Amino acid sequence: MKFLRAIRLLLPFFLLLSALLFVLFFPLGKDTPAATRVVTVWNVDTFEGGRGSRTAFLRSVARRVEKEREGVYFLVTDYTVDGAEAACREGNSPDLLCFGLGLDCFAEKSLPLPFSFAGGTVGEDCLAVPWYAGGYFLFSLTENFEEEGSCVISVGGKNLPVLAARYAGIAGETADSLAAYTGFLSGKYRYLLGTQRDVQRFLSRQISVYSKPLLAYTDLIGYVSVLKRGEDASAFLAALLSEETRARLGEIGLFAPDFPQGTKTPALFSDGKALADLAARAPSDSIKNLDKYLKTI
Repeated sequence: MKFLRAIRLLLPFFLLLSALLFVLFFPLGKDTPAATRVVTVWNVDTFEGGRGSRTAFLRSVARRVEKEREGVYFLVTDYTVDGAEAACREGNSPDLLCFGLGLDCFAEKSLPLPFSFAGGTVGEDCLAVPWYAGGYFLFSLTENFEEEGSCVISVGGKNLPVLAARYAGIAGETADSLAAYTGFLSGKYRYLLGTQRDVQRFLSRQISVYSKPLLAYTDLIGYVSVLKRGEDASAFLAALLSEETRARLGEIGLFAPDFPQGTKTPALFSDGKALADLAARAPSDSIKNLDKYLKTI
């Protein structure tokens, strides 16, 4: 009897405690927010884009995924090359990294992906896959590309336009991106070997030019690597590589990464010394030797 009396006295307490625990651990209703998961995405621009901000574009992709996956927030941060390298040396890394040529320090942090792309492959593993591309072009103010005349090669960032020139059989002097562009327009140079950045410059100023795409070589590729696994990271990767995203790349003056068969490109994770050696070889070395060297770095 005492036992039953004790149970009756304690029963309201147990019921109240049970209700409290249920509310805490099994929240009711769709309006109750789920635990927030933060996924970090770093964007490192290693060459000039077309127009606008690639980081802002990535944020728009992130917002799309957030609407589809409750409780996740993608923190997309813009990094300089130097800033990303310093963070890597200090042992810091994001969940996903969007970047280009010249950041070899992240190779050992990148996880294998179920894709196949030679530029992002190390050994047997594909550690990075392209999500956008730029392009090299030869520009002329007339439609006659056979006429003799000087050419200026636009340089800047981590890309190697001297390789694009060599593979296209073009000789010329180099100048920084803006000086090359203005020198071409002023008549100082007959031709300009430039990129998608120049395409957008001409469009914004409504200048009519003729262009010829140079498809034998490119290093104007934006890659994505996954450094920490998870369903949220996988969802972002899938959205970034989706047809919807590819169709929107024109918004930032870039292209879907569809390369003609035989296009040459250096390995993404080539170190700085190898890339400098490659650039130094470009003006005088044979195409055959350049092909061999590209396979070794």
